[in-house]
Amino acid sequence: MPRYFLEVAYKGTDYSGFQSQENALTVQAEVEKAFSTLQRVPVVMTGSSRTDAGVHALQNFFHFDFEESLHPQFTYKINAILPDAIVVKSLRGVKADAHCRFDAVYRRYRYYLYNTKDPFKEGRAWFYPYPLNKELLQAAALILLEVDDFTSFSKRNTQVKTFLCQLTESQWVEEDGCLLYAVKGNRFLRGMVRALVSTMLLVGREKITLGEFKDIISVKDCTRASFVAPAHGLFLMEVGY
Repeated sequence: MPRYFLEVAYKGTDYSGFQSQENALTVQAEVEKAFSTLQRVPVVMTGSSRTDAGVHALQNFFHFDFEESLHPQFTYKINAILPDAIVVKSLRGVKADAHCRFDAVYRRYRYYLYNTKDPFKEGRAWFYPYPLNKELLQAAALILLEVDDFTSFSKRNTQVKTFLCQLTESQWVEEDGCLLYAVKGNRFLRGMVRALVSTMLLVGREKITLGEFKDIISVKDCTRASFVAPAHGLFLMEVGY
């Protein structure tokens, strides 16, 4: 049966996450509903990267199997059906065994903060009006490039076989009036990026030392990390294959 990769982007503000959940409005539910409206046949899609409620994405993927003909103006038509917060960016045929989650070799995220009131950033970045030692922030980010076990930065009740991740980018950048954390890795745990941001900000505010930050990493205990960073500052930027 033919298999397809569907590339999407979305503003996650009004959604309870990316993947379908019972009795919850999700990006997947909206895309599957739009597909069945257009094609008049239901389909179940598989997502590449789970994002929590309120998290945004500039790029994410589904894959699905479909043996009937797709509408010749599929992308245009499905976008006309989808709500304004979700857009289909592309559709392409792939090998029958291609898997949008397991075949991904990296994911790239950005977390945005701003420290001066700005209504145009509200809902897309975290308003954080506190002085920060940016040298300490950058030092904390560089430490993470040497870490492989991120147990301390994973939410509880996460059904994963391993907490091992490999980061290839971890840095703080100033851009367009925002301070942002840019991170790229082969995989990410549930709540991991927001926990990294929250805990590094404690270093930047000099609430904890770099040594204490290293201790939080080494104890492999999520109760030692901070998870307060809100979802609306987080963007999934890219899924690489």
